[in-house]
Amino acid sequence: MDSIIFHIDVNSAYLSWTAVKLLSEGFPTDIRTTLSAIGGDKATRHGIILAKSIPAKSYHITTGEPVVSALKKCPELTLYPPDHSYYSQCSERLMKHLSSYTPELEQLSIDECFLNFTSIQNQYTSPEEAAHIIKDSIRDTFGFTVNIGISTNKVLAKMASDFKKPDLVHTLYPSEIRQKMWPLPVSELYMAGKSSVRTLYNLGITTIGELAQAPLELICLHLKSHGRLLWQYANGIDDSPFISEPVKEKGIGNSTTLSTDATTRESAAHVLLTLSESVARRLRAAGFQASMVSVELKYNDFNRVSHQMQLSTPTDNSTALYQTSLRLFDNLWNGTPIRLLGIRTAKLTTNDEPVQLSLFDQTDKRSQKLKKVDEAMDSIRRKYGKDAVTRASFLPPKE
Repeated sequence: MDSIIFHIDVNSAYLSWTAVKLLSEGFPTDIRTTLSAIGGDKATRHGIILAKSIPAKSYHITTGEPVVSALKKCPELTLYPPDHSYYSQCSERLMKHLSSYTPELEQLSIDECFLNFTSIQNQYTSPEEAAHIIKDSIRDTFGFTVNIGISTNKVLAKMASDFKKPDLVHTLYPSEIRQKMWPLPVSELYMAGKSSVRTLYNLGITTIGELAQAPLELICLHLKSHGRLLWQYANGIDDSPFISEPVKEKGIGNSTTLSTDATTRESAAHVLLTLSESVARRLRAAGFQASMVSVELKYNDFNRVSHQMQLSTPTDNSTALYQTSLRLFDNLWNGTPIRLLGIRTAKLTTNDEPVQLSLFDQTDKRSQKLKKVDEAMDSIRRKYGKDAVTRASFLPPKE
């Protein structure tokens, strides 16, 4: 039986999710149909575009573009603030819905995932029929749309879902590569970043087909191992395994692109606290503790830096993760405005595995108190919802 992989991608996720929320609250207009975008601040003209509507796209506004640049292109553009907590809820509901079709699901990001259709394909007349059923059920259940790409491996399914949008199903089987993928600009190839594309342009390679037919030795000479990967993707070659439970293999983490660049330690620390709570909750829910914590920063010039730290004792505690992430941040930050912050945990152990405690840990009761606080907060949130209890520092300031 040939493998069949679906790639499911929410159309303009942040904008769509905000639109659905506004409509549920009685907002008179579907912002997906107007000149709208998520991110930044129109008054201060700071921040970046996180998502844009199809009408805004016609003004050549792009995701990641500075707000000031987008407003020059389209002064009538209406900006809406992101709601990352709500977006996480939307993502969780979507993944739970997709898991009802098959548990073989690999989440790629907050708004996209791979679904292994192979084991359930005998339940449908064709993969295309199943994809339409899934796509329509998402639209009818949640009010937002997705694109679904179908192929025999992950990279081709991912490429297929990026074809014409929104609310569509596309196939990209190996026999369709020459017709559907090779004529595309090489910049549209998955994992082809700006630097790689510039190098390929300098070699006279402008389309995916030209890359696929170029000598592999030439590509590797200029782009090393990443060039080999791009050449393989251009030829539809992808042997990466389907990982439906990546947590046990790679760890647990979370990151966020900021609507407005963080320019102070205080603003960055607030984001790190939010991320620490999210990661710690996921660790506890999965029954893991982490012995390694890493922090990643992406500056507004798109340079990335990261640093990691080994913990003396594994933990799933929010405060411990936050304090460690803040120490890592202080060692990393050079004062440049920050566009993205991320926390990742690794070297996971299950809660029932024995750990070696230090003398300090054995005599200090603070960790046990923090554990009880986390357990109490988890219990309240399970019963009354994620927003039932929150830290005082997350509350908006009073007038």
